[in-house]
Amino acid sequence: QVQLVESGGGLVQPWGSLRLSCVASGNIDSIFTMGWYRQAPGKQRELAAEMFSTGSPNYASSVVGRFTVSTDFAKATTYLQMNDLKPEDTAVYYCNLYEKNGKEYWGQGTQVTVSS
Repeated sequence: QVQLVESGGGLVQPWGSLRLSCVASGNIDSIFTMGWYRQAPGKQRELAAEMFSTGSPNYASSVVGRFTVSTDFAKATTYLQMNDLKPEDTAVYYCNLYEKNGKEYWGQGTQVTVSS
């Protein structure tokens, strides 16, 4: 069983910054991607940012230039640095780990609220 534990969410003012962390543990197979999805109230879960095991990142267009994903695959740890936050970034952020064998795991989610 693989477990993902996120931390770092909270309340921040517009144009502020937050850093999310996620650590995976358990019987982890070879990782394909590790990253972050988010789900705003009344909306579907969407990709925010992910890192491929090749070292290439992938970002949603809405976060390009503001968010940075970094991953230590050896430690199964990923971070999301979020700068210049906007109210529309408010969502529950979920850590995601996708193995090369097709198995996928999710964290429990951490709330990010951007409000003045």
